[in-house]
Amino acid sequence: MNHLAVEARLLTLLREVLGLPASFPLQRSTLLLGAIGALDSVAVVTLLEECETTFGFIVADDELSAEVFTSLGTLVDWVAARATVAPPQ
Repeated sequence: MNHLAVEARLLTLLREVLGLPASFPLQRSTLLLGAIGALDSVAVVTLLEECETTFGFIVADDELSAEVFTSLGTLVDWVAARATVAPPQ
């Protein structure tokens, strides 16, 4: 899966789920857990559901850890490794 396409779609999903404006700076190095206050357990579940729908995979409980949400980059890499469909443009 193309990391750039995954990253672009994840940026959009993250902004939608957290209600962040387009001007909010997000990049691969942006820390997620503990850094973006609105990324709580409910937001994580919502984001994962959106990723499952958008990228065509199912998240197994045993493959999920806090490290996945360390930064935007770790999340992009994790999703790209599991994605089975190209994200919509």
